[in-house]
Amino acid sequence: MSLQGKANTLMVIVTMFWGVSYTFMRMGLESLETFNIVAWRCSIAFIVAGFIFYKRMKNINAKTLTYAGIQGFLLFAVFSLSLFGLETTSVSNAGFILSLTVVIVPIFSSIMERKLPSGAVSIAVICTMAGITILTLKESLSFQLGDILVAIAAFLYSIYLILNSKFTKSVDSIAYGIYQLGFAALFGLVCMLIFETPTMPSSPKSWLAILGLGLICTAFCFIAQSVVQQYTSPIHTGLIFSLEPIFAAFFAILFIAEPFTLRLVVGGTFILTGNLVAQWEQLHQTKFLRKSNTNEKTA
Repeated sequence: MSLQGKANTLMVIVTMFWGVSYTFMRMGLESLETFNIVAWRCSIAFIVAGFIFYKRMKNINAKTLTYAGIQGFLLFAVFSLSLFGLETTSVSNAGFILSLTVVIVPIFSSIMERKLPSGAVSIAVICTMAGITILTLKESLSFQLGDILVAIAAFLYSIYLILNSKFTKSVDSIAYGIYQLGFAALFGLVCMLIFETPTMPSSPKSWLAILGLGLICTAFCFIAQSVVQQYTSPIHTGLIFSLEPIFAAFFAILFIAEPFTLRLVVGGTFILTGNLVAQWEQLHQTKFLRKSNTNEKTA
């Protein structure tokens, strides 16, 4: 298997664990408050990852700390908003709404390049918004607060992904990935002390949720993602991330008995279609540019 093939395989595993993280978050909310969960999750991840890669932690400079601080704050915000959102929306809804990142990233790219989004991206936006409306709009023609908070988290996570692709090119990816977890833990601890009562997990279920989030869904996933993004393209990453809401819905139905409804199927299909259209268009553009460059060199 090629290096990119191995990177893509690892990214699928990361995406699967991202999917199960929603179930762990819902389990954790049964006995812990939001900032407690964020603080525990990121602290465990930071300590474990730092212990394993302590030699790489020495590869630190002002740039690494600055980048890690920015990304750590964004992670803290994404985790916190997702948890607040899960208090009033379903795990399946949260997974599909957070997958908005796959569509938001190309829109941001168009803005940065100062051009209008392509027809494919426009279609993707329409499909995605239709899917979110089907999933979240209630009989009273209103959206739940949880759905809105998760949508804001998706917006912030899109910024995180764009910055991550840029930052990992000029710093040690392992040290950078670990330190951003440390900053996220610090923000969580501060907010926990200010707004909540510090609490330890008190049951096997809450410990399972915290350890699953800290060790697997955070320490492993974020470090692996920081490394993998150096060896695969943003397009492949986006296509693989399209699987996340499917994993999220699957694990929610399997482990916490969330209902499998027609609304979930129809709305999820619209969102997944929008994600795939957005990424397919970028893939087509990349192949066209490579072909043009090859023809120019041949000529």
